[in-house]
Amino acid sequence: MKFGSIAHEVEVNVPTRRALFQAVRQRFENRTGFALATLNLDHLTKLPHDPDFLSAYRAHDLVVADGRPVVWMSRLAGKPVALMPGSDLIIPLCKVCAEMDAPIALVGSSDAALKGAADALTRTVPGLQVAYTHSPRYGFDPAGNEAKEIFQALAASGAGLCFVALGAPKQEIFAAQGRKHAPDVGFASIGAGLDFLSGHQVRAPKIMRALALEWLWRALQSPTRMIPRYAKCFAILPSLIAQSLRQR
Repeated sequence: MKFGSIAHEVEVNVPTRRALFQAVRQRFENRTGFALATLNLDHLTKLPHDPDFLSAYRAHDLVVADGRPVVWMSRLAGKPVALMPGSDLIIPLCKVCAEMDAPIALVGSSDAALKGAADALTRTVPGLQVAYTHSPRYGFDPAGNEAKEIFQALAASGAGLCFVALGAPKQEIFAAQGRKHAPDVGFASIGAGLDFLSGHQVRAPKIMRALALEWLWRALQSPTRMIPRYAKCFAILPSLIAQSLRQR
């Protein structure tokens, strides 16, 4: 299922969780890296205005749907995809890593959040190894020298999968760069997922997520930052609906 105008379109190319985990297992078996992006409306508002973000997104091997509007649009188009928020994928992906003896790495957020997330994950997933953690300094350039140093450290650490928590578009640009500089490592962009695990941010209650109201929870938690973002998201819905109907 493709989203966005022709000049800026990106494709959700992994429609189900089963397909995702089959692809990840196969890449671990072949010792082949990958980049996993989780498409949502915020990304779709940014892609037409950020050529580097668009180029990075198109360099990703695996793209899944993160956000109910993306799932709803796919159903309108008659090409349904499953909902796979990045935060919900962390523990299942870690279980695959433990099963296949592939250590993980954590990049982004803060030192305290990374430590808390690493502790939470190793408690939750028996046998999981955390090979590397790094919280980049303020103003981090995902295509700069610090990023290249991180890729070198990742390659030397033996990590099979790196969770990237830098926010869009930095995390996707970093992951795309990682495909070139650390080709044996998988990269999964998961936004605030590590902060949720460490308790540094509180995720919406399950009932709000089930009712597709996680956006409202986040808007209430940080109105100055989130309300303008969601306004832009709502503004592109009519064009996405029209595009979905054309693809039907």
